[in-house]
Amino acid sequence: MDDLQNIRKEINSIDRELLKLFEKRMRCSIRVAEYKKENGIPIFNEEREKEILDRAEKDGGEFGYAARLLFSNIMELSRGIQHDIIGSGKKIRREIGEAEKDITSCSDTKIAVQGIEGANSHEAAQKLFPNCRTIFYKSFSKVFEAVDKGEADYGILPVENSSAGSVSAVYDLILKYRFYIVKAIKLPIEHCLCGLKQSEFGDIEQVWSHPQALAQCSEFISEYALKAVECTNTAVAAKKIAEEKRLNCAAICSEKAADEYGLKVIAKGCQNYKDNSTRFIVISKQLIIPDNADKVSLCFSVPHTNGALYSVLGRFSSNGMNLTKLESRTIDGIPFEYLFYLDFQGNVQSEKVINMLCALSEEMPEFSFLGNYKEV
Repeated sequence: MDDLQNIRKEINSIDRELLKLFEKRMRCSIRVAEYKKENGIPIFNEEREKEILDRAEKDGGEFGYAARLLFSNIMELSRGIQHDIIGSGKKIRREIGEAEKDITSCSDTKIAVQGIEGANSHEAAQKLFPNCRTIFYKSFSKVFEAVDKGEADYGILPVENSSAGSVSAVYDLILKYRFYIVKAIKLPIEHCLCGLKQSEFGDIEQVWSHPQALAQCSEFISEYALKAVECTNTAVAAKKIAEEKRLNCAAICSEKAADEYGLKVIAKGCQNYKDNSTRFIVISKQLIIPDNADKVSLCFSVPHTNGALYSVLGRFSSNGMNLTKLESRTIDGIPFEYLFYLDFQGNVQSEKVINMLCALSEEMPEFSFLGNYKEV
């Protein structure tokens, strides 16, 4: 049997040769880019890449599948270099270069939120825009419409909860409207069981709340065999309980909502997890990128080829960028074709980040830059 140390020495020797060949190949990519730039030829050539990948898989023998993956990654890196040389993404560079740096925040600034006073979205608005005017709307779609029509300067929406997951309806609207995300906040959420002043815990048979809140408190609801009743908002549930005056019904809402509508807190901390939090985003029709931005959001589709999404995600890994969110939605009228929403940590002032965005904007069938913002 071979000695492990000797095998490792052989591997090190092979790696040195691979690195020399890799450098040689990348220098060829530079020459290709210069030729394409001079002759106005697109960077991405799907037919040429498929030919290379098929050959790698065939010539790779028993490791053909791995050879295909290796060459796919090499070509991703090669394209990245070529995009940098050609100066791809002029449109997105201009868009980012013209962005404002500061969010308008004064008494005349109008903030659209879903729900009524005492809702979690209202609390997020007060934290992010303490001196601004809050306007309430019945649904998430109405918040987007308000921003679209200019009735509000910004909209605040919940997008994700630490235990119940994504708010799918909001992501659908993000992909529909493609407004910019200009700020975000993670808000700790403590759900309370709140009823009439005369109600006691043993009286409660029904709990009313938003579906997300009910999901976040599912274990509590199940343990006490309570009937869950959906409402459009946690604060709306609290208001209804106060108005209907039913001793056997209670709302799952915040303590602030209970105070707002004169309810008694019967039980605190009803959520499944102690460290429950919801992420809220601020949407705007105007692109605003503060200097301390730390998160980037994108929307894109990928070519309808094997491994296309893997290749795109691999590019983030190659550049040392941390993905924090990936959502997919079907494209209307096109079976098995998807739009992807993606968040990653980064700042467009970084050359690596802006170069990658420019490359993706040129290669993807559909691409939208949704913002670079600070998450509080």
